[in-house]
Amino acid sequence: MPETNSRMTVTASADPAVATPAEVADLRRAAVALARTAADHVRARRPEVFATATGAQRDAVQSKSTPTDPVTIVDTESEELIRALLSRSRPADSVLGEEGGGTLGADPDATVWVVDPIDGTVNFMYGIPAYAVSVAAMRDGRSLAGAVVDVAGGVTYSAGLGAGATATGPDGVTVTLRCTDVRSIEMTLLATGFGYGAARRARQGRLIAEVLPHVRDIRRIGSAALDLCMVAAGRVDAHYEHGLNTWDWAAGGLIAAEAGARLVLPPAGTVARTGELVVAAAPGIADQLIDLFDRLGVSDPIPD
Repeated sequence: MPETNSRMTVTASADPAVATPAEVADLRRAAVALARTAADHVRARRPEVFATATGAQRDAVQSKSTPTDPVTIVDTESEELIRALLSRSRPADSVLGEEGGGTLGADPDATVWVVDPIDGTVNFMYGIPAYAVSVAAMRDGRSLAGAVVDVAGGVTYSAGLGAGATATGPDGVTVTLRCTDVRSIEMTLLATGFGYGAARRARQGRLIAEVLPHVRDIRRIGSAALDLCMVAAGRVDAHYEHGLNTWDWAAGGLIAAEAGARLVLPPAGTVARTGELVVAAAPGIADQLIDLFDRLGVSDPIPD
């Protein structure tokens, strides 16, 4: 990931000791190919699984941490597809996936693929067009390359450490991503998300009520990976959320950072139940936003 100090993560050039530019480019191409292939599968499977309200459809959805935290058969299929592709193309690498588990490992030289097979599963279930496949290559806890595919929109966001961030539309046109140049927190369009546990949601609701008077407005899209890409693309000015796992931010965080965003991230491998804060903000309002979060208590973790 970009260079880190005690509070913030800021964009920096790739460190040749971690990965050469050629390695980063290769990992980025692989991440894009994996995410696009899985996105094609997710796109094709949704009408098959959710066409009608049948018993088979209900059987395709199960709960994870709480009854409101779902996983579908397509989530599982998508991750299994990515794992199978990696086992053939990069057998020496390991995988940390939301559904299939894994670890980041202890070897700082090992490449670990961090996978969220569908980020925004509730949107996917309801047919709300805001869900994504997220794939990142990490080494020693640092994201080297990543891709996020907006499944419904057909847009591929990608970045490589020190190599910038881009978005490629369904027409094949690729554009370079840059954050907005907003300078005032009062003009900030802020994205956020909520956890699944009732106690965390209650605390998040109280905090958002305190934040809202200080910003232009707030958006809740339902996919942290897409929120982070929206920061990169300048569609929102900042995103914050408590309790994200590494697979939620490994690709999107790198994309936002390479587009100029300032980041606050928990240590890679931190689990959601610790409730630590993730922030990605356009550089012109990052300090103001963090100061506000400190004053209001938003910076504090919200455990389950």
